[in-house]
Amino acid sequence: QVQLVESGGGLVQAGGSLRLSCAASGRTFSDYIMGWFRQAPGKEREFVAAITMSGGNTYYTDSVKGRFTITRDNAKNTVHLQMNSLKPEDTAVYYCAARYHLVTTTPTYDYWGQGAQVTVSS
Repeated sequence: QVQLVESGGGLVQAGGSLRLSCAASGRTFSDYIMGWFRQAPGKEREFVAAITMSGGNTYYTDSVKGRFTITRDNAKNTVHLQMNSLKPEDTAVYYCAARYHLVTTTPTYDYWGQGAQVTVSS
């Protein structure tokens, strides 16, 4: 089992920044691809970003490229999502997720956090 706990959500004005963090515990953190997904009211959960086990490769959905950055610290078992130039359409609950070894942009990860609300006002 891997337990994931997100933090850092909140309310921000358009153009502002937030940094989400996800703390992992349980199994070997460096064995897992880490991803961030988001779900807005009435919409399906969508992929935001992912990072490989070593942190050497990152993946982003087109709408956040150039604005969001995913990083991980395997020594501290944490993954972060730095979100800059936020837009109202970024408003959603953001979920941290872990998947064993295989990168994917589909919400088929093995473990999920409880979610963190991000609200961007116009």
